Amino acid sequence: MMRLYDSRRAPNPRRVRWVMAEKGIEDIEIVQTDIFKGEHRTPDYLARAGLSNVPALEIDANTTITESIAICRYLESVYPEPNLFGRDPLEIAVIEMWMRRAEMLLATPLMMSVRHGHPALAAIETQVPAIAETNTAAATRALKVFDRRLAESPFIAADRVTIADVVAFTGLDFARMVKFSPAPEHIHLARWIEAMRDRPAASAGV
Repeated sequence: MMRLYDSRRAPNPRRVRWVMAEKGIEDIEIVQTDIFKGEHRTPDYLARAGLSNVPALEIDANTTITESIAICRYLESVYPEPNLFGRDPLEIAVIEMWMRRAEMLLATPLMMSVRHGHPALAAIETQVPAIAETNTAAATRALKVFDRRLAESPFIAADRVTIADVVAFTGLDFARMVKFSPAPEHIHLARWIEAMRDRPAASAGV
């Protein structure tokens, strides 16, 4: 049995839990890893994962994968339906493009905003308020890009939920910790957010 080292408070592990929920994956053991207690930095964890990163998917005694998207790609190959990464070369490329945009323009800036802006995260991060401010501003600008895209498509990269939606939504939802939310004029983004919140996978492991 595979084993997922998870941390429920962190957004990157939530991507994996979301993918597992969309695909109905129930045969992976989930082990909670408390990053506030430093459980991801213990010698045992580092020997297994190589880095102090969560999530980590232990496939067997000799193989552990870290990085959330790498884990999700592996799960896509083992559990191919429903498809989240693309069915043909063009769709794969378009989904990859929007997934990268979601990560670089939205999810990563919002994670940095929380890490440097929420008092609770001071326990694991040397916080720099200017980093939070800069990244919040960058994410705010990026919302226009996604609102325009969602004016022409029901979901970010296709006519169905894909990994691009998972990356974008988990980043946005995490940023509620610092009271970040799209402006009222982003009506297409608001429609998409409600659609994502209504999915059963939205509550997976939350």
